[in-house]
Amino acid sequence: MSILSLDTPTEKPRERLIKHGPEVLSTAELLALILGSGPKGQPVVEFSQKLLTKFGGLRQLLNAHSEELYDIHGLGLAKVTQLMALHEIAKRILEEPLKEYPVLQQASAVKRYCIHTIGNKTEENCLLLFLSHSFKLTHSEIAIKGTIDHAPIYPREIVKSALKHHAAYIVLAHNHPSGEPQPSKPDIEITRKLRDALDLVNIKLIDHIVCTRFEAKSMAEMGLIND
Repeated sequence: MSILSLDTPTEKPRERLIKHGPEVLSTAELLALILGSGPKGQPVVEFSQKLLTKFGGLRQLLNAHSEELYDIHGLGLAKVTQLMALHEIAKRILEEPLKEYPVLQQASAVKRYCIHTIGNKTEENCLLLFLSHSFKLTHSEIAIKGTIDHAPIYPREIVKSALKHHAAYIVLAHNHPSGEPQPSKPDIEITRKLRDALDLVNIKLIDHIVCTRFEAKSMAEMGLIND
């Protein structure tokens, strides 16, 4: 059932947005505008709310694997790609200030970006942020995808990527699916190995961020980057 076929005022998000502005709409109504329609016989706002409830919120929905989404009745190729595009748009919005202003002045923004990008992953992922001489983001990539409790970090491969992208500085981030953001002893050890490997090619590791779905810890702020 599409938005245009809904009858009650609360089920007409498009008209409510035009009349009152987007801020009055619920998250389910905003999502309904993106999806456009629900399964046959189900209002799109109701369908949107069921999705939000099932996944525990908008961020978790947008971070869901495509396989999980395809398993839901009413989500086909078109709607799944819409959700994937929405997630990428949000990521790029968070990324823009990191490209425009020095990262060293935006510790909170860097953490938010890392949480959005990998915090909700069910396996450990390593995210690399490559910075210019002016500490601005030039490129980012998920370099390593691991298991639920381990992501192997190979300093040589990270050095190669850093040279490829002409980085002067690097921020490394990885997630803990367990929900515990505290860096482990192996995290600290591999961080220092990577720091030393990068030093050999005059690239500086300025931080290693450990994040979960809702929180991020900076090893630089904790004094764990340098001996």
